[in-house]
Amino acid sequence: MNIEQLYTIYRQHPSVQTDTRQLKAGDIFFALRGPNFNGNQYAGAALASGASFAVVDDPAFFTQPDRMMLVDDALAALQALARHHRRQFNIPFIAITGTNGKTTTKEMLRTALGAAYRTYATEGNLNNHIGVPLTLLRIPMDAEMAVIEMGANHRHEIAAYCKVAEPTHGIITNIGKAHLEGFGSEEGVRLAKGELYDYLRENGGTVFVCKDYPYLVEMSKGIGTVITYGHDPADYAGAPFPGTALLELESAGAGHVRTQLVGAYNFPNVMAAIAAGLHFKVPAEKLRAALEAYVPSNNRSQVVKKGTNTFVMDAYNANPSSMKAAVENFAGLDAKQKVLLLGAMKELGPDSDKEHQALADLLQLSHWKAVVLVGKEFSKTRHPYIWFETAGEARTWLEQQQFQDTHLLVKGSRSVGMEKVVN
Repeated sequence: MNIEQLYTIYRQHPSVQTDTRQLKAGDIFFALRGPNFNGNQYAGAALASGASFAVVDDPAFFTQPDRMMLVDDALAALQALARHHRRQFNIPFIAITGTNGKTTTKEMLRTALGAAYRTYATEGNLNNHIGVPLTLLRIPMDAEMAVIEMGANHRHEIAAYCKVAEPTHGIITNIGKAHLEGFGSEEGVRLAKGELYDYLRENGGTVFVCKDYPYLVEMSKGIGTVITYGHDPADYAGAPFPGTALLELESAGAGHVRTQLVGAYNFPNVMAAIAAGLHFKVPAEKLRAALEAYVPSNNRSQVVKKGTNTFVMDAYNANPSSMKAAVENFAGLDAKQKVLLLGAMKELGPDSDKEHQALADLLQLSHWKAVVLVGKEFSKTRHPYIWFETAGEARTWLEQQQFQDTHLLVKGSRSVGMEKVVN
């Protein structure tokens, strides 16, 4: 493969697509393969639909040499093109990974840095082996900051993404229990997420580290530049105000910040953005205004008002550590009546029964108006609460209630579809 030739084509048509259903005229189509599909089969149709060029890795589908490039591996070609494009920039590339809060932290960084710089960041959750290169290839030449989210459910994935994105800065939000099916244990999660620190340690990078998590401080040892944030003492210190539905905090650099994010568990995410913003000399008043104006979406730490009731929507994802944080925060909320609607946690492997029981035990430490648990994973759990197999059944139950002046927390793994309970 001639990467220079491919990059010349990309500069003429700087839009890349791997899915013909989302193809736009002028896109370069990469024919990727998967366990149940072969993108090469769609290369001809992509060109007929207006794609400017197609990259294929099956000679049988290399039918238009003037508009196609034949490579050994289309995914490897996509990643190599992304790395080549990334190397055209001499700007900060900030990589973010962690168990919880990756996307929220990424959005807060985009917002904070965007107050003073042309900042480009991962769209949605394009944070895997295909999403990371696609994100890099969407960064225009006028970029002044890049924020790249990296997700993983197996070892060595973050290391591979770093070889493509070549980050200069990094943030690990936290290490918790998630994707245990792929990682094997919480120690496996630590090693996998720590691959970001390993890369930055080896390449003279800078990390922003939440000092509230001693394990992150320990993991970051040996990295050239370590900048800390969190509760005092830290390079960028702050403290949340307790008992408020929406997170408010006081920080040494940005002053009093009233966010539109739910819960004190978002404090480290906001402080990461404050640390990065102040480190890169974003004026404090611009930083504060940007963070206060940010409105979460996509069922992540959202507050939805319906009549006299307040729904805390955090239904995009759930694992034992994020569920514990959300429940404990909700328990401390200053509200008259509280109802929990919690969906099952996925990808926990052999730990699933134990973790769902631990959550049920945690719930019994506080008083709730009502608790509804959703998903077959809760069917084996000992608890005194209402149980349904599906979110649709929970919605029917909720529609039959007459709640007034009530706060309701809605949380669960994405595949359970807990947002259906409210929508």
